[in-house]
Amino acid sequence: MSSGPAGQTARSSVPPITRVQRSATLRTTLRSADGVRLDAAYDPGPGPVGGPAIVVAHGFTGDRARPHVRRAARAFAQRAAVVTFSFRGHGASGGRSTVGDREVLDVAAAVAWARSLGHTRVVTVGFSMGGSVVLRHAALHRGRTEARVDAVVAVSAPARWFYRGTAPMRRLHWLVTRPAGRAVGRLGLRTRIHPREWDPVPLSPTEAVPLLAPTPLLIVHGDRDPYFPVDHPRMLAAAASGAAELWLEAGMGHAEHAADDALLGRIADWATASWTSATAE
Repeated sequence: MSSGPAGQTARSSVPPITRVQRSATLRTTLRSADGVRLDAAYDPGPGPVGGPAIVVAHGFTGDRARPHVRRAARAFAQRAAVVTFSFRGHGASGGRSTVGDREVLDVAAAVAWARSLGHTRVVTVGFSMGGSVVLRHAALHRGRTEARVDAVVAVSAPARWFYRGTAPMRRLHWLVTRPAGRAVGRLGLRTRIHPREWDPVPLSPTEAVPLLAPTPLLIVHGDRDPYFPVDHPRMLAAAASGAAELWLEAGMGHAEHAADDALLGRIADWATASWTSATAE
């Protein structure tokens, strides 16, 4: 669904911001490296200026204003600053969804924005499609100062592309690949889907994971996920060769909808733990 491998385009254009009002939520329009407008928002959270920031990458057919995404953002904002945005083709953002390919450029723009706001530690937390995107983003942006991340959390992420082993994933493939499905996505789900197939096929999540080290990685997955069974998180953890932490959550379903406040709080604690311990020394 792209004309070239995502992550190899010129650097993103994010306006530098050196000061932000700590009590107010800030809303803006970011622009990805390939020129797509992205609806984004920033909550400064409870911590000091320069403290950790969490960038939230929602799942397919979500957007930053959806109730389940807002709930996750509110839970994270109790412990850190939070950047939310809508992927291309979703909600108020421009462009069309490439279902996980060029979305790495959207994450890069959001991470760079967080750094421009003064945050020296930025952690990405991705759900479902967003989980696969944050894995690929971290692999493709190692060493790039403005877009690199300090840790990654993938929640309910697939391990491989083109998976059709469950009924929900077969429905999703119909939505993405058929003209009637894309019409349903556009009219019923506020998701505009690109009609072209991937060319080339992007790096798979399991191929991306070994490239993350030494970036800390947390993999979170429910044992009742109706989209991706537990062999997916186990494959991701195995690809990390012991360098990732795996949480298999009993009774949990899929992504943002299924993550309760207690789990979101534990994810935020993990995301901020190394920064907190470093500043306490």
